[in-house]
Amino acid sequence: MPWIAGQKLQGGKYVIEEVLGRGGFGITYKALEVDLERTVVIKTLREDRSDDVEIKRFKEEAKTLAGLSQKLHRHIVTVFTWFQEGDIYCLVMEFVSGENIFKVLERRGALPEIEIVPLIRQIGEALIVVHKAGVIHRDAHPGNIMLLSDDKGNYDQAVLIDFGIAKKVVPLTQSSVNKHGHENFAPYEQIYNGSRHPTVDVYALTATLYYAVTGQAPTNSLARKLENIPLKPPKEIIPSISNQLNQAILKGMALEAKDRPQSMQAWLAILEAPKATPPPPVDPVHKKESVSPKPKIKLKSPSGKLITKPSRIIPWIWLIGILFSYLSIGYLSAVLNAPFWVWALAGALALAGALAGVGSLAGVLILVAVLIAVLIAVALAVAGVGAVAVAWAVAVAWAVAVVWAVAVVWAGEKLQNYFSQFHTFLILVTTSFLGLGLGLLVHRAFNVS
Repeated sequence: MPWIAGQKLQGGKYVIEEVLGRGGFGITYKALEVDLERTVVIKTLREDRSDDVEIKRFKEEAKTLAGLSQKLHRHIVTVFTWFQEGDIYCLVMEFVSGENIFKVLERRGALPEIEIVPLIRQIGEALIVVHKAGVIHRDAHPGNIMLLSDDKGNYDQAVLIDFGIAKKVVPLTQSSVNKHGHENFAPYEQIYNGSRHPTVDVYALTATLYYAVTGQAPTNSLARKLENIPLKPPKEIIPSISNQLNQAILKGMALEAKDRPQSMQAWLAILEAPKATPPPPVDPVHKKESVSPKPKIKLKSPSGKLITKPSRIIPWIWLIGILFSYLSIGYLSAVLNAPFWVWALAGALALAGALAGVGSLAGVLILVAVLIAVLIAVALAVAGVGAVAVAWAVAVAWAVAVVWAVAVVWAGEKLQNYFSQFHTFLILVTTSFLGLGLGLLVHRAFNVS
C-alpha cells in the first residue's frame, strides 16, 4: 500500500510529502529529511520483486551509485543512501529543482540546436562516468533529464535523474514503460529482452535530442523493427537543423545496436557543437551592397558556454511607410505653398511621433493623427481652396495618418528589440524629416519651369 503524506519513515528521519511517480521499479516519493532539513527523493523497490537475488543487486548498485555521487559529477543526481522500511527497500536521492525536457517543450516548443546540444553533451559526459562504473542507466528519456537555469533564466545545466537501479534489477518490459510515451525513446532490444549494453543509453539520449530539436517524439523502435516504419530524419521536420546534427541523430538512433556508435564517447565525438560556416566566395564583378536580416551570431561566454547574440534587424517596410507618409505631407505642404508655421508644426509632429514610437503611447498617436489631418485642412483653407477640396484633403490626411500611426507603432516596437530607446528615437526622427525633405524636393522637381 502506498505511503501517504505525513507518514514517517526510519523512526521519523524521513517524512513523506507526496508521490512523484509510479513505474516498474516501484513508487517514487518526495520527502523531507528532518535532521538535515533538506528535500529528498525516495524510490522504493516493489515488494513483489524483492527476492534475495534482486535485493543483493539492489544493495550493490545503491553502493555503486552512491560512490558515483561522491565524485561530485555535477550532471548526475546525487544518491545519498538506501534503507529498508519493513519489507520495502528504498533508495534516497537528491531532489533536483528544475524542469524536465518534457515540461520545457510543453511550454516552449522545439529548442534551438545551439541551446540544447551543449546540455545533451553534459548528460552524455555524465553517462560516460556511469558506464565506466559498470552501470547502464537505460532510461535517459526527456522526463529524466532536468534543465536548470541561471539567474537570467537561461538553461545552463542539465542533470540526469531517476537512476535505473530498477532497470538492472528488473528487466525492462513494455509493462514497465509508463504512459508518457517513454517507449519511443528506448531501442527495441531493450524493450524486447532488457539489453544492458551502453548502446541502449546512446539510443535513448539521441532519441531525447531528436525530440528536443524537433518537438516530435521519434518513431517507436518496435514499430520500426516489426512494421518497417522508417524514422523521419529530423532535418525533414526542422530544415534549419545542421547536417552534422542530423547525421549524429540518425547514427545514434540506428535501429540495430551494431550500427550505432558503440560507446557514449564515440557518439559525443560525432555530436560536435554547432559551428558557423563562412559564406561562399562572391565574384567581385557581381558584388553589390544589400541590407537584409542577418543570422544569429554564436559566441562563447567567459565560462565557455555557447551563447546566441541576435543581429540587428531593421523593419524596412514600416520605416518606408513612415517615410512615404511624411513625403505626402511635405509634398502637399509645398503644393499649397504653406507658411513657415505649417512646416514647423509638421516638424513638431515628427518629434512627437518619434516619442510615441519609443513609448508606444496609443493616445499620443491618436492625437498626432488628428493634428496631421487638421494641419493639412488648415493649410488648404489658408490657401483659399473650396470646401470640397478641403473635405478631400481631410480624407487623404486621415488615410495617411492611419498608415503613419500603425507604421510608427510597429517600427518602434521592432526597433527596440535591437536598439536602445534613444537610437530608436533618432531613427524615427531621421526618417520623418527625410520624408518631409523629399516631399519638398519632389514638388520642386515636377514644377521646374
